Amino acid sequence: MIRSMTGYGAATGVVAGHKLTIEIRSLNSKFFELNMRLPPAFRDKEADLRMEISKAAERGKLDFMINFDNSELARKSSVNKEIFKAYYEELKSLADTLNFQEQNWVDVIMKLPQVMNNEKSDLSDEQWQELLKVVREASAKFNNFRCEEGSVLEKDLEERITCILRLLDEVAPFEKERVENIRQRLYKSLSEIRESAGVDENRFEQELIFYIEKLDVSEEKIRLRSHCNYFIETMHSSEANGKKLGFITQELGREINTLGAKANDASIQRKVVEMKDELEKLKEQLANVL
Repeated sequence: MIRSMTGYGAATGVVAGHKLTIEIRSLNSKFFELNMRLPPAFRDKEADLRMEISKAAERGKLDFMINFDNSELARKSSVNKEIFKAYYEELKSLADTLNFQEQNWVDVIMKLPQVMNNEKSDLSDEQWQELLKVVREASAKFNNFRCEEGSVLEKDLEERITCILRLLDEVAPFEKERVENIRQRLYKSLSEIRESAGVDENRFEQELIFYIEKLDVSEEKIRLRSHCNYFIETMHSSEANGKKLGFITQELGREINTLGAKANDASIQRKVVEMKDELEKLKEQLANVL
């Protein structure tokens, strides 16, 4: 069973008697990319949280957020009045010197260094376990979301493969006519040369058979069918993943391209074009598979 790269999960819990909400969301990415937004109280646990999320998510571009609604545990903040006053007097003096109109400097000063005194509260082991429980609950919901999205993707991918197999079956009726057309064209083109140059009839037949065998697409059809079956088998297995399915898709593309190159028939090449169209749609969907 496959899982989607995109997902969302949220959980609410209590840490040290205070409510918090954890959200995890992800988008497509070839690698594991994690953006974390943590209250100051949890900064010392960032590495542990990153490891926990990487095990649950495996791959994708993730946003991990903890919204903590208790300021006492998350941070203790107060205004450093002496520094605030010093900034204000300096700015007011500068405004007087440069003939600036006096304005409200509060918003500017509050963003300047050391105006706020922040005292971080460290989590105890018990609080860390409480937090970890909420993180794992959010991760479980996140992965359930991915599985549900994956089932939709799985159905679409299987339809694409089924369509390629159907188009492959539709190639068969054109093959006999194709070989005969090639034979007639060759005979017509070389008839004058044969007569004027006195070409040996047996040797000519042998060369003609060799040439037609080079245009035979039986092996390509067998391999293409085998790759399609392997794709479906892998998709339904417990080891299903986007990278492995991507490698199988590359093999599908090679066989389809070779089939088109050797077809030498307009009707077969139209079927090949339709196969390529389905293959491109399949590749687009695979970008969403974990």
